[in-house]
Amino acid sequence: MGDSFCEQLMEDGAFLKADRRLDTELVDKLILQLNRIYPQILTDKEATKFRNLDVPTNVRLGELLTHLQGKGEEACREFYRGLHLHVEEVYYSLPTRLRLRDSLDPLTSPPVIQQRYVLNDRGPLFFLGSFSFAVGIALLYYYSEAKLSGGSRALGMAALGLKRKAQEVLVWYTEDCFI
Repeated sequence: MGDSFCEQLMEDGAFLKADRRLDTELVDKLILQLNRIYPQILTDKEATKFRNLDVPTNVRLGELLTHLQGKGEEACREFYRGLHLHVEEVYYSLPTRLRLRDSLDPLTSPPVIQQRYVLNDRGPLFFLGSFSFAVGIALLYYYSEAKLSGGSRALGMAALGLKRKAQEVLVWYTEDCFI
């Protein structure tokens, strides 16, 4: 996060003043919590001033935020704690909270682009041709040691699916075995 609570409160101040979810009752709850639990942050006299109903809510909230920023880091942190306690949906929609959530969420972080490793760029037909050739050579080796008469015929049949050069070699080999 890195930002102090006072800096965050400066960023969130405009959002808090414009948000209609923070009505008079909720602002009063926040003021009373700061006054009762932390009288060193908000004295009785200050709390009475901020709870004046003759002043519009967004003006009172703006004055409260300015006052808390002047009190220091602990006062700002306690305001955030009270906001989280009383108005959780507003707390989680604050610009600083959204930024923090987006930076920590692994699902929304930009995906790491993985490079595609290309061993050759000749395509699938080249692979099939090479594989067929390798299978033909393997069959040739296998049946040449077996010395079976049926093996030579199998090589002749295997030559049907190969390229011309490989086909010539296999056909030549099968003709030599019958002679």
